[in-house]
Amino acid sequence: MLRLLMVAQETEALAELRSEIALNGFACSIVPHVEGLAEEVITHRPDLLLFEVGGNLSVSDIQEFVQGMKGARRLPVIALLPGDTLDSLNGNLDIDDFITSPYDVHELVLRARRVLSRARNIDGGELIKCDGLVIDLAKCEVNLEGEIVELTFKEYELLKFLASHRGRVYSREALLNKVWGYDYYGGDRTVDVHVRRLRSKIEDAKHTFIETVRNIGYRFKA
Repeated sequence: MLRLLMVAQETEALAELRSEIALNGFACSIVPHVEGLAEEVITHRPDLLLFEVGGNLSVSDIQEFVQGMKGARRLPVIALLPGDTLDSLNGNLDIDDFITSPYDVHELVLRARRVLSRARNIDGGELIKCDGLVIDLAKCEVNLEGEIVELTFKEYELLKFLASHRGRVYSREALLNKVWGYDYYGGDRTVDVHVRRLRSKIEDAKHTFIETVRNIGYRFKA
């Protein structure tokens, strides 16, 4: 059974949502805040995290935790957004999807399954190698010259996608579609931000992997 971990203040409405999620084939636990969340992740071993923005949980809280996720457990994230907090969402928030209240369980389950399908669309034994860079698709790990590179979930997904299509140019809009999802809320500047962060982690004077194609987008070098 797939496991979800919801980070939110438990209310009657969320308790009902959790019950409905369970009826749709997911196990779902609720924790009230990000403090100690890393330990909860180890305990519950979820496949996906749900964060409700608002109350005692802000966008910056989510961003801080997501950026702090390290190692193989790069968990996909869906934000639950009360309608009056939609404006707080921005293109720099490293999430995979979101829904707005009132939360519809069928929409949530559909989005969760789609996000998990993208995250797990890997060949268990395959390695992608290029000039000292190794992407282990089975372990969801990236190594550069033998040293593990700590990436966020979305940075890893972006690198994996580009490296799996070496030499092919993708526009920012295409990358938003392929990596973030066709209905991602945010502009194509999100792609530029993630490419810049990714380059800062895997490139230096000796290594160049992601090339900018002027006025079009990006490609992983052939």
